[in-house]
Amino acid sequence: MNGILPLWKPKGMTSHDCVFKVRKILKMKKVGHTGTLDPDVTGVLPICLGRATKVAEYITDAGKVYEGEVTIGWSTTTEDSSGETVDKKTVNRSIKRDEVLAVLKNLTGEILQTPPMFSAVKVNGKRLYEYARQGIEVERPSRKVTIHSLELLDDRQCFEGESITFAFRAACSKGTYIRTLAVEIGEQLGYPAHMSKLVRTSAANISSDMCITLQDLEDKMKMGDLKENILPIEYGISYLPNLVISDTLAEKVKNGALLTIPDAWPSSDAKVVFYHDNKAIAIYQNHPTKSGLIKPIKVLHND
Repeated sequence: MNGILPLWKPKGMTSHDCVFKVRKILKMKKVGHTGTLDPDVTGVLPICLGRATKVAEYITDAGKVYEGEVTIGWSTTTEDSSGETVDKKTVNRSIKRDEVLAVLKNLTGEILQTPPMFSAVKVNGKRLYEYARQGIEVERPSRKVTIHSLELLDDRQCFEGESITFAFRAACSKGTYIRTLAVEIGEQLGYPAHMSKLVRTSAANISSDMCITLQDLEDKMKMGDLKENILPIEYGISYLPNLVISDTLAEKVKNGALLTIPDAWPSSDAKVVFYHDNKAIAIYQNHPTKSGLIKPIKVLHND
């Protein structure tokens, strides 16, 4: 079984828990997920099966869309609702819609984020959440991420109350922490804040309406009716530039040959998918040391 299983991750399970469960249901070992979702987060979790594990990193690198909720009035240790309160400040004024929209606009584009202490980012060979559980705070490297769009999903013209909650939709690049984004929204409005809810609605062109639950998977496996739910490998890398190649060139590509840079090659740093007979057979990039040549990163089909 080779392809991408568009799984809807339930609340309370880690991404690894989902992989373990899928392995058990499908009775296969070669299964991998495409980017961690926190246990409290539900949503789209593409699972790679068999040969599709070769493209897992490219699915992870693709853009994602989330629908979240920010609560303004207090912040937490984990930057979401599962953490302990760190700072609290009563919202003592009305916050106008235009003010919220201005903050969202200000956070759109390329921004600098510092990963939360409760995250899987490694510092000195150790994950940040391991330090956090020991009560140790370490210096965290900030990194650039891209917020492609940030929309307010609330019709109110004015937000009032001792604490304020509103929903938003964020389309973003790999490595973005939506928890941290919620905190930043609050900070720019002048208050401590945290992310009170989050759902991933899309990942690598796989949307929520394409997903199946673990229970659906189990039922379909028993009935032998799973094929229609497995997406082809090509689906996960459809966002990469591609070139259709001839039969003769396809044989060389399947054998991992170095090639002269084609005329239609998009750019020096591109990763390009070669297609033959409507199948993605390999991913190539510029050779790092041999000028004028390209080399394979992944050979996907060599039969």
